[in-house]
Amino acid sequence: MSILSENAPARRRRITTESAIKAFFGSNALVAIVVLALITIFLFRDGFGFFGQNLANLRLYRRAGLEYVDIIRTQAQTHAALSRQLGDIRMQESRTLPSGSTLEAFDQFSAAFSDSGEFLNALVSDANDQALALREVLIAAGSASAVSSAEAQPSETAKPTAPVDPRAAMIALRTADEKFAKIAEGMKGKIDNLLAAPPVLSSPKARQSFEKWKKKTRDYVAQFPVVSQRLRQWNANEPVPAYRAITAFLFGRDWVTASFWQDWYGIIPLLVGSIMVAAVALLLAVPLGVCSAIYVSEVAARGEKSLIKPYIEFISAIPSVVLGFFGIAVVGQAVRALSQMPFMKWVPFFPISERLNVFTAGSLLALMAVPTIFTLAEDALRNVPRGFKEASYALGANRLQTIARVLVPASLSGIISAVLLGLGRVIGETMVVLLCAGNRIAIPDFTQGLGAFFQPVHTMTGIIAQEMGEVVRGSIHYRALFMVGLVLFALTLGINYLAQRLVARYRMSIG
Repeated sequence: MSILSENAPARRRRITTESAIKAFFGSNALVAIVVLALITIFLFRDGFGFFGQNLANLRLYRRAGLEYVDIIRTQAQTHAALSRQLGDIRMQESRTLPSGSTLEAFDQFSAAFSDSGEFLNALVSDANDQALALREVLIAAGSASAVSSAEAQPSETAKPTAPVDPRAAMIALRTADEKFAKIAEGMKGKIDNLLAAPPVLSSPKARQSFEKWKKKTRDYVAQFPVVSQRLRQWNANEPVPAYRAITAFLFGRDWVTASFWQDWYGIIPLLVGSIMVAAVALLLAVPLGVCSAIYVSEVAARGEKSLIKPYIEFISAIPSVVLGFFGIAVVGQAVRALSQMPFMKWVPFFPISERLNVFTAGSLLALMAVPTIFTLAEDALRNVPRGFKEASYALGANRLQTIARVLVPASLSGIISAVLLGLGRVIGETMVVLLCAGNRIAIPDFTQGLGAFFQPVHTMTGIIAQEMGEVVRGSIHYRALFMVGLVLFALTLGINYLAQRLVARYRMSIG
């Protein structure tokens, strides 16, 4: 009894120490859970308020006639785009002309085509002023809206100088139905006359481009009756369904903020930019990371391992802003200079004009993802039971056959999880894409094939970092950025969940 009584204080001290250790680690785990829960709650709370504000904006957009005016504006913008394409064709033709030659006939053709849209542009300008005035009247009358900071102080032209009857203002705006039909008829006659006597071009490339331009122009003129019918059938009182607030965000192709006309918050260009940058990064990082892991794990000598492994893992310690500066000063400039070399003329989309683009950002992100993929892939290879390798050698397989047919298949789940975690690392990176991706909010021109990967884009992380510090708390823009963050959060959470499932499957397969 005396011995047991003497050991009791020691047991109590041991239990107290163990309890303290458990409490320490348990409290840290609890803090992590609480932080994750708070992030989720705040993202949902501030993000989902966006849909109500976006729906109010869409309804005001229709009731004020802005949607009606944009139908006409689209035709004017298409005409302007066709005029710009004529300028590109002129540049192609001028490169092949002998010194001292002129393009007088082509210039006259181009000027006549540009002038054919004069009355259409005037109609858009007049309808624009009428719709803005009507919107201000509706807002003053108490219509629900989520006005951006640019609209908080409207311009003098947008303010009604006298009381305006909304019904009378809408009737005045709808007179554009007949005006557009007459203008379209006149434009069709002028454009048909121009296409009947096109200028003569000597460059084969310019002739090919001009034929494509003529087809686009004929298609443009042919849809005038359809546009006229849309204008006549448009109804300002047609209800905007609630789901449009969600679909406009998830499938919208425009991200336009602080506009005097209408704000648009469509995530598609940001999502496409993020996916393209991540695809380039993985295309470069996966072969480098996995092959390096295989070499260090199975081929390299001890001296090589002590040199290669620390240097690869040291890359993850380089600040991302430093890599961004390296991308601006070195990688982007080198790629653009390479595209301008005479021996690269065979590439259809070379030379490139933008040094900050998808490829530049993806190359730097690949450098950041290599350490993650390398470390996890090497661990997966090392965790393959030694008996697998010995059995392969016993059957007469050489080292390369053992790696390709035994070790890699056995560790494939672990390698795939390493790739997915590398993808999560890439798609959540901010500073590199903000500095190197070009920050153009537009879907790249995929008609150029691989040339789309050498065009500037914007990403979900980049737009949050760039705009969050400039928005008013609680505004629709503020909540839209939270929704982008929520989509990014769900995307990275899904990637990490998939990686964890693959790791669990990998452990079961080798257990």
